Parts: sequence; structure tokens; C-alpha cells
Amino acid sequence: MPPTFAGGAQPAAPGPRFNFAQHLIDCNRGRPAKIALIDDAGQLSYGELAERIRRVAGGLLALGLRREERVLLLMHDSSDWVTSFLGAMYAGLVPVAVNTLLTADDYAYMLQHSRSQAALVSDALLPVLRQAMAQGGHEVGAVVVSRPGADLAAGEESLDALIARSAPLAQPAATSPDDPGFWLYSSGSTGRPKGTAHTHANPYWTAELYGKPILGLLESDVCFSAAKLFFAYGLGNGLSFPLSVGATVVLMAERPTPDATFRRWKEQRPTVFFGAPTGFAGMLASASLPAKKDVALRLVSSAGEALPADLGERFTAHFGVEIIDGIGSTEMLHIYLSNVPGQVRYGTTGWPVPGYEVELRGDDGLSVPDGEPGDLYVRGPSAALMYWGNRDKTRETFQGAWTKSGDKYVRNPDGTYTYSGRSDDMLKVSGIYVSPFEVEATLVQHPAVLEAAVIGMTDSDGLTKTKAYVVLKQGCAATAEELKAFVKERLAPYKYPRAIDFLPELPKTATGKIQRFKLREMDKAAA
Repeated sequence: MPPTFAGGAQPAAPGPRFNFAQHLIDCNRGRPAKIALIDDAGQLSYGELAERIRRVAGGLLALGLRREERVLLLMHDSSDWVTSFLGAMYAGLVPVAVNTLLTADDYAYMLQHSRSQAALVSDALLPVLRQAMAQGGHEVGAVVVSRPGADLAAGEESLDALIARSAPLAQPAATSPDDPGFWLYSSGSTGRPKGTAHTHANPYWTAELYGKPILGLLESDVCFSAAKLFFAYGLGNGLSFPLSVGATVVLMAERPTPDATFRRWKEQRPTVFFGAPTGFAGMLASASLPAKKDVALRLVSSAGEALPADLGERFTAHFGVEIIDGIGSTEMLHIYLSNVPGQVRYGTTGWPVPGYEVELRGDDGLSVPDGEPGDLYVRGPSAALMYWGNRDKTRETFQGAWTKSGDKYVRNPDGTYTYSGRSDDMLKVSGIYVSPFEVEATLVQHPAVLEAAVIGMTDSDGLTKTKAYVVLKQGCAATAEELKAFVKERLAPYKYPRAIDFLPELPKTATGKIQRFKLREMDKAAA
């Protein structure tokens, strides 16, 4: 049966003055010695975390930054990421958390688009940030570096030095629940990411509506997320949810490979793990898969892409733990459709999370009956304000109180929902959106390529991977591996096509449009 609020009452709304960073500090005043964060360099108590948040806030303001100015946050997951993000919010600044897997071109665009006045960056990512800033278009006033390993250039300062020389800001900025709190970038169907502006109250709502009542997170939990903090999913998993209940968070800078994940499972003993289907498939296929007795997991969450039923069933059979599959989005900040502990329906995305409403609509804008696919619309208090500087896309996505998700779903007789694909041609690969148009535009830059079309193919685990169909120019030659490497050099590495087939011509309509459905049929026939 669908989940409901305990006692039937929705959580109370924040008051007229609300600063999310201060809210988290207030939540944990009674546990200053409790370990809040464990990262690759050590650990931080809740008392130490509060002190560093206030010192980061004071230091950023001392740099001359002003209320609501943006600061780019380009860091690997660490306690410095958390203190930088919350320190900026405490000061009334707007952290712009960005994907660490992108190119200098991407960061140059984001700096210019957000007009960030400062940047907070991990030492390992400093070279690509410098390259982005050197491309011009926008000047950044200050660069603060987390744990630098070498001398810094003019205008650069270590985060530890900033904290050491800064007095803690005594009071948070007098923000309201609806004031801009932070940005996340959402992938665009035409390649350019969209700056999604969220409020101070939005992470409060995701914790109150999902983290506490659905996942049932406790102060005694140790939480570990494979999804990084710059993702909306990871931000809830590794910051908003656990810090709202006084739990401990394990943060990992490196990629969440099976071995890296298993090492944290064994050494740090997390009780709650947040992952994605591609990661679970890799874990179950790994020779290093630990036994049930070697881990402390009590609950596992999945999002980012639809979880195939077989993956969930095999994981539960091995570990005796359910995977709670759900769907959220950058625009809604976290999950609004979810399975529920104790009543998981593998193969579905579960029920609407209490506090959110969903509708399935046809092309005519009217509701569709059960069993028929429709475009998923969602209404709830964690919706973003807008896409910065993109009025057309804002109007298309944020329609009054409703947000158009871009996903198609089918409602089942028991009230659960089953994923039925995207409403556009965007692909979800390993939980990250990939625009086929962007990959195609890159492939045709190769001197041997005449045309290219990219589709999603399903692998043996039921997960989506990118596949390109390529037509070469007459008299030219190129191998699949050569073209893969060509794309990797020009786009973020996760965007390259995993498979490439060569065709004499692409199937097209009479007006010249590529018939992607025929390519999908060809792929299925060849499987």
C-alpha cells in the first residue's frame, strides 16, 4: 500500500527566517563530539563542523564577496566540500556545485554563465580550473584550494589558511526559505547545461519528506553514497539527510568502483548505502563481492536510472537487504517516487512520496488511464526556482505548481509506477544524462565521419549504454576505437559511445530526419 505521513500530518514549514546551514547546526547542538564526517584525510565532529562552517563563511565575506553572489564549488567529495557548501550558504552566498568529470570548456561556460565571483576547488582539479579561467569570458576574483600539494599562484589561497585567519561569522545571513540557496547544473538536451537554482528550504523539504519518513534514517546510522555530492541525489544522501538526523557520513574522493566501495563497506561499516543500478551490476559481477557477514548494511537506496528487477532480486538474495528504488531529478532535488522499506516492488519505482503529487498526462495534456504511458508531472515543495538565464526552458519545465519531469511512466493497478522511457532523446548512462546530439556533433568533427546517430542500447544487465551508428565519408577510413578516443578527448569521458557500428547510410524520413526507431530495431535484431 502507498506510504503515508505518520499521524497524517505533513512536516511543519520553515519559519520566515531560515538559513539551511544554520538549520543543520541547530539540529546537532546536542551532539558536538559525535563524528559527523569521515573522509580520506580523517574525521570531523559536529562541533568542529559548525566551527568550520562559520569560519568559511567569515573568510568568504572577508574576500569581498557579497550577498547572493555565486561561488563555484569544484571539489571531490570530502569534509572540505561540505564545509565550503554550507559555509557559503551560511554567509548568504550561493554555491554553484559542479560535476568534477567535465572539461575546461564546460567549466569556462559555467563560470561565465553563473558569473561566479570566487571558486572553491580541490587541488587535483586546480589545473583544469586554471585552464578554464585562462579561456577568458569571465574573471574570478579569488580561488580557494582544498589541501594544496604545491605552491599556489597569485590570487589562490588554501582553504585551511582561509579558515585559520578568519573569525567565525557570529550570525548566519538573514535568509528566507525562498531565498536562492545554491545551484546545481542539469544536463541540457542540446548540450549546454542548465543552471538550476534551488532555495534554502528545498533541502529541508527533501530531508523531511524522504530522508526521515521513507528511508527512516537514524542518528546511529553511518551513511555512504556512491553518488557524489554535486549530484542532487548525492547531495541529499551525503549531506542533507544524514546531517539532519545527526548520523555519520563516509565521503570518498575517488571513483566508486566496486573495490573502492567494498573497502569502505568493510572498514567504515556503513549501515545505509546509496548507489545506482550500473554500480550494483558491477558489484554483483565482481570477484571481490563481500559476503553478507562482512558488511553492516541495513538499507540500500537506488536512483539515477531505473533499477532492473533482476538486479534488485540478486542483490537482496546475496545480502538479505532490500534496494529501495526511486526517481528524483535535479529540478526536484531528490526522490519523489519511491519504493518503501518492507514493501518493495522490484521492477517498479514505487509510489508517490507523501508531500508530492504526480500526474501522468498524454500529448493532449489530459490524464491517461492506468496501464497507458504518459508524461510524468510532479508537484511538491522542493521544486527549483528556475533555470538561470533560460526563460524558455524554465517555462517549458516549471508549469505553475507542476514540474515536467521529462520521463514517461505507466501507473499500475496497485498504485505503483513503472518507468517507460524518456519523453525526449536524452539518455541516462550510469545515472548521468547524456545528450545524443552532443555526441553526434562531436563525432562529425572527425575528418572521416560524414554522419552519426546515437541511441541507447540495453546491456545484459538491462542497463542503458550509448551506441553510435556512423557513416564514413567516401574514400575515408576510421576504426571504432579511434572514434571513441576522439570523443573522449573532446567531451567528458563518460559521454563517449560504448559501441560503434558503421553503416553505408542512416535510415531517414522523406524530409531527411533520422529514424532513430529503425536504429533501435536494428540494435534489438542484432542482440
